[in-house]
Amino acid sequence: MDDLTYTLRQLCHRNRDGSHTTQADRMRSLTLVARQLRETGFRQMTASSLKGRHIQALLDRWQSEGLSPGTIKNRLSHLRWWAEKTGKSGVLPADNTQLGVVERRYVTNISKARELGAGLDQVTDTHVRMSLQLQAAFGLRREESIKFQPSYADRGDHLALKGSWTKGGKARTVPITTPEQREVLQAAHRLAGAGSLIPASRSYIQQRHVYDGQCKAAGLSNMHGLRHQYAQARYEALTGWKAPVVGGPLAAALAPAQQVRDAHVRQQISLELGHERREITSVYLGR
Repeated sequence: MDDLTYTLRQLCHRNRDGSHTTQADRMRSLTLVARQLRETGFRQMTASSLKGRHIQALLDRWQSEGLSPGTIKNRLSHLRWWAEKTGKSGVLPADNTQLGVVERRYVTNISKARELGAGLDQVTDTHVRMSLQLQAAFGLRREESIKFQPSYADRGDHLALKGSWTKGGKARTVPITTPEQREVLQAAHRLAGAGSLIPASRSYIQQRHVYDGQCKAAGLSNMHGLRHQYAQARYEALTGWKAPVVGGPLAAALAPAQQVRDAHVRQQISLELGHERREITSVYLGR
């Protein structure tokens, strides 16, 4: 292992910001960055060596590879974390546009929603099946659905999600509004009892690997699309019309009163999904 990879790993081990998934993603990203810098010719680096020329070399490579603005922005966020932890924040401007990275497009009006369908029958692990059903019923992320403890989360008319389960460590609530949601939740109670949807014999990471393997074997891909399906169903239930991404009226076609309702509902759905910005709902709902 070269010095840069080793010292970046040490930096990650000493600074465990964010959820387990965030930490794992950061480690993978910085390990990739170390390899790419070495391949570019920077062979005598450690974590404290970061300079502007290293950032530019990485950007040039990523843009030549045709990576999407979203992917580049994610990698830049990990570089900013590295720079901050080593007292080098000044090597990256705060605005990505100064680096030639265009703003991410949130509106595509192409639905990315997914349903479980018959693929669920191919999932043999009962805990993974339950996690998938919770994702579909409540729009949970993968990590949230695996760490889910029904005895804690079930508050009658809503779910309470712990910060230790969620992205960014932000606790949130999700309403329970349908008999189908209550049925899924009761099944989770029966399976997990006072525990979580991680079997006692496994760690979170082990269960996540089981989840990924079971989904792959069952032909279930892009399960983040279950959140898209949840958001679209909630939008229709709360507004009375379909989301633009599935054939509903575009924002420009809404009457003034409908525009007010649309804005309110989008903010509500954003909070239910664990976001804070209303504009992010365009990813799920279109515009």
